[in-house]
Amino acid sequence: MHRLTPYFIAAGIMFPSACSVAQRYMRLYPGPIPNAIEAPDRETLAANATVDSLTSHVSIPGLTVFLPKQPNGTAVIICPGGGYGTLLTKREGSDVARAFNQLGITAFVLKYRLPDARIMKQTALGPIQDAQQAIKTVRERAREFGITPDRIGIMGFSAGGHLASTAGTHFKNRYIDEHGKTSLRPDFMILINPVISFNDTTGHIGSRDNLLGKNPSPEMIRSFSTELQVTQATPPAFLNHSGADVVVPVANSISFYNALQKNGVCGALHIYSKGEHGFLTYPPFRVWFDDLIEWMRSENLLSSRN
Repeated sequence: MHRLTPYFIAAGIMFPSACSVAQRYMRLYPGPIPNAIEAPDRETLAANATVDSLTSHVSIPGLTVFLPKQPNGTAVIICPGGGYGTLLTKREGSDVARAFNQLGITAFVLKYRLPDARIMKQTALGPIQDAQQAIKTVRERAREFGITPDRIGIMGFSAGGHLASTAGTHFKNRYIDEHGKTSLRPDFMILINPVISFNDTTGHIGSRDNLLGKNPSPEMIRSFSTELQVTQATPPAFLNHSGADVVVPVANSISFYNALQKNGVCGALHIYSKGEHGFLTYPPFRVWFDDLIEWMRSENLLSSRN
């Protein structure tokens, strides 16, 4: 049985104890932000009793880099959830990044733009542009961060899971750097109670409305229903979900996993019998995170000492 660094429990999630990690923040784009409309920066950070904190009105995307003491070459780009209306940048961002650091995994928390016609020309493209730019940045600077260029994954919670699955299924469509040579394909995906489908029955309509607008075309709904975009080139994925989730039905994860199976792509799916959306009370962090780490070990994404 593998052993993780000791944790203490607070607010329903576990954090590494006695952990000293190097972190820094950088703007995602070194130059102009693509698809942007010049507007005042209205970003806000608010405390929230349920999920710790909420970052809203994001117009200037960035990456917070969490460097482990002994990097093992694997990197994970983390996309917080929030229904494409806000970002849970602590509970579904920095807290998880620190847990990864304890295993030698380099983590990047992506603060991606939230769809808003006041700040971008095509609201549906802002988040995926930022996800692709994050992959491009990490891959091109892999040596600087102690990362192996073909061990870069993307992780997302809820709507952030939709964004991560979009990055894993739309990588051939270069929404940035149209003639660039750097691969925008993540090497693996980690999808935590993800929004997958945008259909009327199992999709999360709030996320769909925020990303695509109130009256999206059938073509847009199909394009952004990522279970319909899986191919043999889609990277392997770990998914987990609560069967009792009444916000984002477990059918989302099941449909994506079935699509992986149909296309011969390696995947793992864990469904827990209890627990609300976001795993606020169940399963405990240590349960689903250990399931994830075991999968990463099976995919040779951890060193033998972890």
